[in-house]
Amino acid sequence: MKPSLFPIMILISLVFSCQQNRENEPVEATNQKEMKNNNTALSYLALGDSYTIGESVEENERWPVILAEALKAKGFEMASPKIIAKTGWTTDELQEAIAKENLQETFNLVSLLIGVNNQYRGYKFAQYEKEFVELLEQAIAFAGNDSTKVFVVSIPDYGVTPFAAESDMAKIAEELDEYNAYAQSVCEKKNIPFFNITSISKNAKDDLELVASDNLHPSGKMYAQWVDLFANEVENLFKEM
Repeated sequence: MKPSLFPIMILISLVFSCQQNRENEPVEATNQKEMKNNNTALSYLALGDSYTIGESVEENERWPVILAEALKAKGFEMASPKIIAKTGWTTDELQEAIAKENLQETFNLVSLLIGVNNQYRGYKFAQYEKEFVELLEQAIAFAGNDSTKVFVVSIPDYGVTPFAAESDMAKIAEELDEYNAYAQSVCEKKNIPFFNITSISKNAKDDLELVASDNLHPSGKMYAQWVDLFANEVENLFKEM
């Protein structure tokens, strides 16, 4: 007697039906899966000015983006950095921009680099002293009031760049040293990492590849050197979470 083909036909029909259902899975369901995966990624907020937004370099050459990629390479799942920064911002202008953003979420990591434009415009140092502390407190708040998730990057020395060739290089360096020394002292009191990249920035005096096309800001090559300096320490911040 020949075996019945009926059970075989039913099996084929079921397999085809399952495959068709998978192929026709709603886009909304797929997007929900992607959103769920994105929600597991570590978030990073970078606050600053031209040095943080990466004036005159490509987006992938901005140091917060380079840092996020470096952390990915170390095995961390990272969301794209949220950057609140603009060329020319002083401490008070960054405060205003943060207020306009009206951020409600908290972040796994927050960085702050600000002050060069206060010095460049000749603002009173007392203003920086006050507003830097306020900005650092805001950074801590954005990190869920956890200071172990916050770090500060020093102000680079733009006095060595071609842009400042006719300026008083020694005066610029001295004033920026004062800004950086104050920021570092505040960070030490709050037990917040302070990454001093200023010495790296001074190398631009003898290596123009470290300067962007505008003859003032760091190139992607320099930003990569910054990240090389502190990526491992930032990794340790994640490990301690």
